[in-house]
Amino acid sequence: MTDPKTFQLGDLTVNRMGYGAMQLAGPHVFGPPKDRAAALAVLRAAVEAGVNHIDTSDFYGPHVTNEIIREALHPYADDLVIVTKVGALRGEDASWNRAQTPQQLEQAVHDNLRNLGLEQIDVVNLRMMIEVGGPAEGPLEEQFSTLARLREQGLIRHLGLSNATAKQVEQAQAIAPVVCVQNHNNLVHRADDALVDSLNAQGIAYVPFFPLGGFSPIQSDALSTIAGDLGASPLQVALAWLLARSPNMLLIPGTSSTAHLAENLTAQDLVLTPEVLAALDRAAELTA
Repeated sequence: MTDPKTFQLGDLTVNRMGYGAMQLAGPHVFGPPKDRAAALAVLRAAVEAGVNHIDTSDFYGPHVTNEIIREALHPYADDLVIVTKVGALRGEDASWNRAQTPQQLEQAVHDNLRNLGLEQIDVVNLRMMIEVGGPAEGPLEEQFSTLARLREQGLIRHLGLSNATAKQVEQAQAIAPVVCVQNHNNLVHRADDALVDSLNAQGIAYVPFFPLGGFSPIQSDALSTIAGDLGASPLQVALAWLLARSPNMLLIPGTSSTAHLAENLTAQDLVLTPEVLAALDRAAELTA
């Protein structure tokens, strides 16, 4: 029987509740954390609690989160899956800049390998940065082919996409297998509903980010009321809704606090009844 709390990333089994390392860097995901010891502690606590899927990138910091992951967890447990993304560089002013030439992508993979202390990265996502904001159509053949070549060389185990459209997923699949897609998705931001279902039918993971991003004040108030009735936090309910949405959802909530980590992880045990799910759907439809 399939465990509903796990999913396959290619040939890798991961727990659906993972951890996103972005918040381990300094303010605005730039520079070192204010408390490095706390950052190390939250990573170790996550793994001790059963998290075996960590999402990161060498452009967080830059280099900061990967260096902290290595210090906290290396040598890595056999079942720990580390997923990174490439396609951007940070400017000295903390800006996010497109970096998707073959040379830049190859350098990024090697940077991730070095800073994580790995010989092979479990999953590398190509972060599409066609424009600021959400997914936008644009070519990816050169970029994804570069990563596919590095996969053939053994530097990458599996490939995925981030901030991508359904059409781009199909374009990438014509080049190499795709094991996951990482996009903005939550209770009120459901533009990818058809993509989520399509990927689920193919056994491909969907990794949503910004579980509370894009809520209007009235939607946030409604969510808070529902969460209060359940004795839970709004974030816990938002995470539980995502887990209930589709079995291919893999969550990567991030925090720099062990207390918040524990709170996030309990979301996987929160049962949402059909009545609660219906109330959440009504809340998502509210407009100011």
